[in-house]
Amino acid sequence: MAFEGLTEKITAAFKKLRGKGRLKEADVKEAMREIRMALLEADVSYKVVKDFTKTATERCVGADVLESLTPAQMIVKIVNEELTKLMGSEARHITTNPNGPTVVMLVGLQGAGKTTNGSKLAGLMKRQGKNPLLVACDIYRPAAITQLKVCGEKLGIPVFEMGQENPVTIAKEAVRYARQRGHDMVFLDTAGRLHIDEKLMEELKNIKAAVTPDEIMLVVDAMTGQDAVNAAQSFNEWLDIDSVMLTKLDGDARGGAALSVRAVTGKPIKFAGTGEKLEDIEVFHPDRMASRILGMGDVLSLIEKAEKAYDAKKAAEMEEKLKSNRFTLQDFYDQLVQLKSMGSMQDILSQIPGGANLKNVQLDEKAMAHTEAIILSMTPRERENPNIIGASRKKRIAAGAGLRVEDVNRLLKSFEQMRAMIRQFSGPGAGKKMKRMRGMGGFRGGFGF
Repeated sequence: MAFEGLTEKITAAFKKLRGKGRLKEADVKEAMREIRMALLEADVSYKVVKDFTKTATERCVGADVLESLTPAQMIVKIVNEELTKLMGSEARHITTNPNGPTVVMLVGLQGAGKTTNGSKLAGLMKRQGKNPLLVACDIYRPAAITQLKVCGEKLGIPVFEMGQENPVTIAKEAVRYARQRGHDMVFLDTAGRLHIDEKLMEELKNIKAAVTPDEIMLVVDAMTGQDAVNAAQSFNEWLDIDSVMLTKLDGDARGGAALSVRAVTGKPIKFAGTGEKLEDIEVFHPDRMASRILGMGDVLSLIEKAEKAYDAKKAAEMEEKLKSNRFTLQDFYDQLVQLKSMGSMQDILSQIPGGANLKNVQLDEKAMAHTEAIILSMTPRERENPNIIGASRKKRIAAGAGLRVEDVNRLLKSFEQMRAMIRQFSGPGAGKKMKRMRGMGGFRGGFGF
């Protein structure tokens, strides 16, 4: 996550406060100094940091905070509220046009991920029941039109293009085409540059004048830090943008753009690109992001991911198999695929309260990939009945997965132990055993193991 270093430093500052019990004004100011340094190191704009820490400090040194029974908790709450306010307070959505196709004009510097993330946004709208159209208005960058077509094909979204025609003409014709064909959303993928220049901005202003977009959305690379904020300020001055989409928020850069761009432009961050897949996009929730930055997790987003991955029919079938002790390697594989669709294990851990601070927890993503490879190297019969897998079959499976026989043996042994546990908790008196297990801190989850 982009804020990993920031989270670590802010959490350390809060830990010192919690260890003091009663707090003095000097304690609060020292903690705020550390938070200020952490924000500056995260490449947050100096003016934004100055205003943020001033407001937060004034609230934190009030008598109602310092004289309370839990001053440290109240300070965490105040900082959380101020961070949320800094990023826009509440989630916002695309401004829709009730009388015709909603036109979203995507703008940004070259390399910000505008084409890919604009396609992701169109895909998200399609999953929400819309009928989007992607429009290729970038006629300068080599292969830009091809890239948009590839994304459109993968998402099942048509792409309107007119080759090297004038981008203003393309935009006007695309809106007319969308109205005729019943598309209720139009996403204009405009040209970018490596830096702001007058020629680019004039072209974008002409497109804006020609089609009167319902929303001008600036796509900003969160990993470029202060440069992203400067670009956002320039685009806003030229075009009066309506909103921002942050990309590469899953990267390991300092991520200060997310905390600065809203304050500098006054425009809301509406969406965030969170990975490389075309499904990796989500609505930007300032309150949830603030909680993640402060190491408090983001349980609501985690639940939403689980709900997307959850298949009620498969879950019912799995429950029946568990009850009758018919859990197979194929079922195990299906559960792994479902878990993977929620994102990386590191990302899932960061959304659990306190999970971002578990530095010593080693999550081996390769181990999961190896498990998948071994199971996929088996025949359907072997997955249903692992007992038939002898020495020669193990050699074939290991060769097919590009691993060793020892790896196959380890998986089979772990799977048998899992089935033994399932047998223990699926027989007579299973309910009492499960209660006893939960009472000892056992995990009650939806993955079948």
